Amino acid sequence: MAQRGANPPSVEILSSTRRNPFDETREPERTAVWEMLVARDCEAFVGADWGLIAQDFWEERFEGISANGSNDPAGWSLSYPTLDAYRRDWLRMAAEFLQTPLVGGDHLGLLYAMTTLDRFEFDGDRLLVWKRFRAEAPLESGGDLSISMQSIFRLHRDGGRWRIVGFIGYLPLETGA
Repeated sequence: MAQRGANPPSVEILSSTRRNPFDETREPERTAVWEMLVARDCEAFVGADWGLIAQDFWEERFEGISANGSNDPAGWSLSYPTLDAYRRDWLRMAAEFLQTPLVGGDHLGLLYAMTTLDRFEFDGDRLLVWKRFRAEAPLESGGDLSISMQSIFRLHRDGGRWRIVGFIGYLPLETGA
């Protein structure tokens, strides 16, 4: 498992975080999932290019649940009943993120630095992955961009590769988690 300490990454450490933390010869499944959920997703998000990740989803099986920042399931919603609904919101969020005036302007570096895959639960052709986002980054206008949230991704094996069939996202991330 890849884990970082409780402290969110700072802008100074961004260049070292773009490397896959898993050894492909010893952990090929985790290596492939990191490439999908971190590397491709970060690159696509900063490029606002859905085409880079479109094949990572199993469209017919997809659904996305938003926790709406709450640990209480009563506050959750089926915000993305279709992949197209998620795609539209993902593109909106990407454009919004790129407008964030980061000191140094390294949006891609910040995405890599703040993203970890902290847990994998494999069971045959099913997989749960905990993706966590932690960051404090200074803004040009003063203050900081502070991110502390997590998503639980559901993946199914499709032939020889994993594909995303859903997630519970925008869950709060407790301090020290």
